[in-house]
Amino acid sequence: MVKIGNIELPDFPLLLAPMEDVSDPPFRKLCKEQGADVMYTEFISSEGLIRDAAKSVQKLDIFEYERPIGIQIFGNEISSMERATEITTAAQPDILDINYGCPVKKVACKGAGAGILQDIPKMVRLTEAIVRSTSLPVTVKTRLGWNEQTKFIVDVAERLQDVGIQALSIHGRTRQQMYKGEADWTLIGEVKNNPRMHIPIFGNGDVDSPEKAVAMKERYGVDGVMVGRATIGHPWFFREVKHFIQTGQRLPAPTLAERVEAARRHLEMSLEWKGDHAGVVEMRRHYGNYFKGLPRFKEYKKVLLTSYEKEEVFSTLARISDIYSAEVPA
Repeated sequence: MVKIGNIELPDFPLLLAPMEDVSDPPFRKLCKEQGADVMYTEFISSEGLIRDAAKSVQKLDIFEYERPIGIQIFGNEISSMERATEITTAAQPDILDINYGCPVKKVACKGAGAGILQDIPKMVRLTEAIVRSTSLPVTVKTRLGWNEQTKFIVDVAERLQDVGIQALSIHGRTRQQMYKGEADWTLIGEVKNNPRMHIPIFGNGDVDSPEKAVAMKERYGVDGVMVGRATIGHPWFFREVKHFIQTGQRLPAPTLAERVEAARRHLEMSLEWKGDHAGVVEMRRHYGNYFKGLPRFKEYKKVLLTSYEKEEVFSTLARISDIYSAEVPA
């Protein structure tokens, strides 16, 4: 059993990574149904919460069926993060997660997200202030370092644990790498196998198959894995990994009927959650994976990725089902 604070999780839990414009309630619902053990919201700006910005506040919405769920916040000002922590705590998640890993310029170059990896003492002070500001278990998601010369994650992990975090998720790249190249799990393994560490260590980066998840478990001893991009348009990833761990065999791929139904439900929930325009547009990132491998898919993909009319998108999904059901096992 793995524990984050008093939260009991199964052996080798699978975590849904916080992904901007992806890890929203509709997508989280699908992932939970397929076996995600812990999920995190999209990251939320501390400054947005303090200013009561509508987009930031909406991301605080969580549902009972999602538990255990963490809300992730980011920022670089201690006073703002303390206030955002109070607001987040009032939303009653199970976990409060701090984002020290986002590499995008608009976040990192303002000293937030992975930007704080350039100032480790401040990172530690900020973490300690947040831990003191909430009764929730605090977790952190971060990277190996700012660049190849500053991969201090083994020391950083100890210091964050010492100020009270309850779990640590590590992405096996530096900020400089962004999402390029291969994730390096060797330092994640060093953190996990450091005898001073006693909190759960979750690995993140390039876990794109059940085999890879098991390999990281066996090779580096991590307590679980956090999965991001492999789940986009493929919420079945969680059940596939769990089946492989239990049996050593791969589950059959989801049928065409399952894929169409998941995409349709996802779109329905997206429209309900975000309204017609954003609901249609923000679904586009998922379709390529929902229908990966379908032959002669180009004309339907074009409609799914360009149409602003929900009726047209629904009818296209129905057409995909009708046309391909005779060719693809359903």
